[in-house]
Amino acid sequence: MTVFAASQQSAAGAGMLPSHQARLACRAGQADTTAGVAPGYVQGNLAILPEKFAAAFHRFCQLNPKPCPIIGMSDVGNPMIPALGLDLDIRTDLPRYRVWRDGEVIEEPTDIMAHWRDDLVAFVIGCSFSFEEALLADDIAIRHIDCKVRVPMYRTNIPCAPAGPFAGPMVVSMRPMKPKDAIRAVQITSRFPSVHGAPVHIGLPQSIGIADIAKPDYGDPVPIADDELPVFWACGVTPQAVIAAAKVPFAITHAPGLMLVTDLKNKHLAVL
Repeated sequence: MTVFAASQQSAAGAGMLPSHQARLACRAGQADTTAGVAPGYVQGNLAILPEKFAAAFHRFCQLNPKPCPIIGMSDVGNPMIPALGLDLDIRTDLPRYRVWRDGEVIEEPTDIMAHWRDDLVAFVIGCSFSFEEALLADDIAIRHIDCKVRVPMYRTNIPCAPAGPFAGPMVVSMRPMKPKDAIRAVQITSRFPSVHGAPVHIGLPQSIGIADIAKPDYGDPVPIADDELPVFWACGVTPQAVIAAAKVPFAITHAPGLMLVTDLKNKHLAVL
């Protein structure tokens, strides 16, 4: 049993929200993927930037709502985002972070207390893990959850709309599915535009610039059966590709696949 799984059992016994307990597990050093953790609760990608870049990044997200749907934003210098959880500290409550300098990852710590500054602004971006609950409820298997690995993610040749210094390719996440399940997945995930919505591509990975489906740029590879299609969703790791391309002097993000678990409910994100 993982620490996350044990924490969920403890939360149920203590009357604590599973999402809150997941964050407490992160504060205690838990550093596993959050796929399948705290079912029913919204998870988010993270991008933290100095205030002087925040307006341009906010505009970038507005221009690219499929990969970058903002679900929460901090005040300058404040690591708390009460709208996403009353006991939520951006500096400690993710399993693992990435610290960036000049477009390069220099460290992957389990907290960012030593890197926090008074001029930083945190953006929380919707995550496809949130719509996976709806897929599972419709008996559509999620391969990376079954395999207990991180979802595979790929840089594509799909350009994002630029804003200020921020420009670059869309990143997508991939889930293999039988054709009938892929059709149903389009219908289900279309109801969740704030966590990427419907897929952006199905099949033929090479047509969106993916040379080898077995070698994801982020996350872990998963097997694809002969009767399955790769189904691609816009991904909240896109800011990391953009931060790398822009060579921003300083930034912090989540480590791909290791998300912020919020107290928001997935069911409240559905538009139909």
